[in-house]
Amino acid sequence: MLVYFIADTYLKETFSSIVVSDETIEKKVFEECRFDHCSFTNCKMAKCKFINCRFENSIMSSVTPMNCVFQSPRFIRCKLMGMDWTRSAELGELDFKECQLNYSNFKLVKIPRVKMINCEAKEVDFIETDLSKGDLRQTDFENSRFFKTNLSSADLRGAKNYCIDIKVNILKKARFSLPEVMLLLNSLDISIE
Repeated sequence: MLVYFIADTYLKETFSSIVVSDETIEKKVFEECRFDHCSFTNCKMAKCKFINCRFENSIMSSVTPMNCVFQSPRFIRCKLMGMDWTRSAELGELDFKECQLNYSNFKLVKIPRVKMINCEAKEVDFIETDLSKGDLRQTDFENSRFFKTNLSSADLRGAKNYCIDIKVNILKKARFSLPEVMLLLNSLDISIE
């Protein structure tokens, strides 16, 4: 039985070292709240709203955000492994810094201007995702899937291990850095000597 989050709405609250596993958190509103060193694993979050919340050094592993709203959340040094963001009702101005986003799903999600800075995003699904104008600097995209992904005006300087086919993704005005930008040539089936 869930012993935390008894009220329906929380405003400017700080939650520290909360551990929740295999529970359902339903119809809760968190506005301008802070989560420090909290852990949510194998949880279902249903119809919750997180508005201008800050998560630091927290874990959200295998969380299902069913019809949740995330408006301007900040995640700093968090582990958000296996999150299926496609189940959310609304995602606005996501901000990830030094986070682990491995095995997450952003397929068909529109998250322009997303910040994913100095993160680990291995085996993440970005199929038909709108990452336009996103700040993706210094992020490791090893084995992540980009297909019909909108990366126009995105900043990928310092990003690494990406496999982006320039024929099927939108890259207009995207920014890359050497030597990683050479990875874009892999999709051309050419020889460079």
